[in-house]
Amino acid sequence: MMIDVDFDEQPPPRRSLFRRKRVLLPLGVVLAIVVGFLLLLTPDTDRDAMITKYGGPDATFVAGPAGQRIHYRDQGRADGPPIILIHGANASLHTWEPLAKRLGATYRIVTLDLPGHGLTGATPDTDYSAEGMMNAVDVVAAKLGLDHFILGGNSMGGWVAWRYALAQPARVDALLLIDAAGMPLRKGEKRPESNVGFRILEYPFGRWLATRVTPRMLVEQSLRGSVEKQDIVDDAMIDRYWELLLFPGNREATVLRARMDREPEVAARVGEIEAPTLILFGDRDRVINPSAAKTFNERIAGSEVVILPGIGHLPMEEAPDATAAAIADFLKRRLAPAPADPETR
Repeated sequence: MMIDVDFDEQPPPRRSLFRRKRVLLPLGVVLAIVVGFLLLLTPDTDRDAMITKYGGPDATFVAGPAGQRIHYRDQGRADGPPIILIHGANASLHTWEPLAKRLGATYRIVTLDLPGHGLTGATPDTDYSAEGMMNAVDVVAAKLGLDHFILGGNSMGGWVAWRYALAQPARVDALLLIDAAGMPLRKGEKRPESNVGFRILEYPFGRWLATRVTPRMLVEQSLRGSVEKQDIVDDAMIDRYWELLLFPGNREATVLRARMDREPEVAARVGEIEAPTLILFGDRDRVINPSAAKTFNERIAGSEVVILPGIGHLPMEEAPDATAAAIADFLKRRLAPAPADPETR
């Protein structure tokens, strides 16, 4: 029996098969990454739907000279001493609602969504610097006819507040710095742990990704990394932070802010502030070292410090009773009462 063998039809060399596998494997990985990226893409929220949900039927906006459309609230005692409160990065005016409820019987509480935040959203001039934020405060103050006021801020908002007190000292009756940003690290100190959201923004790829992929889980993790009182982080809070971060233009503004020069040299001038200043920090802050309170206190003559034990980066939401009480006590002691009208004596 003879077997006919065709020596011209040999199986392909094993080296060729390996080469094909080496080519096909990376292509498969790339395809999986592309599909996964497309599935994770997070679109912006609907502007009108968000205004309805988080602004309500009485949502108020004011137009600024640079085309801003700033969302603000004017609450509390209409004839009381006005307090303007400035929220932190990626937050909104909602963060001040617990204080508005507790201080509103005595004070007029004005809050606003900074450019690139909340229902204000993107601004045509894309100015998200300290100057741009201070301009937004001026726009709201002008709308309400406020020539001078108590000014307070948390985190980035605290940075804006003390910068404003330097730029326009005659308008600031008192300054409230709540876990405020802007002070340099003390000798031998390490950077704070921060939260996952801020850590992502430190890298170019992270900044690129942040404008396209923003899962709700990431926002929840960032919130939980910012507070010590975990029980305040409920579904409503997570949804609010997440959906307002997705408000048109806010993610792009976040990335632009992350790349801006924070002008650390200005911190050397904080000692020029003459307004009565309260420095309030949570001793469990993992975003800004609580020791920054001591630095502020050393540099601002006559300032007072309150440290809240067991509280993180958001005292006004984690411990609103203690925060409001500290503010009320400070303002009562440090602000002289308005002179009485001679005709009413």
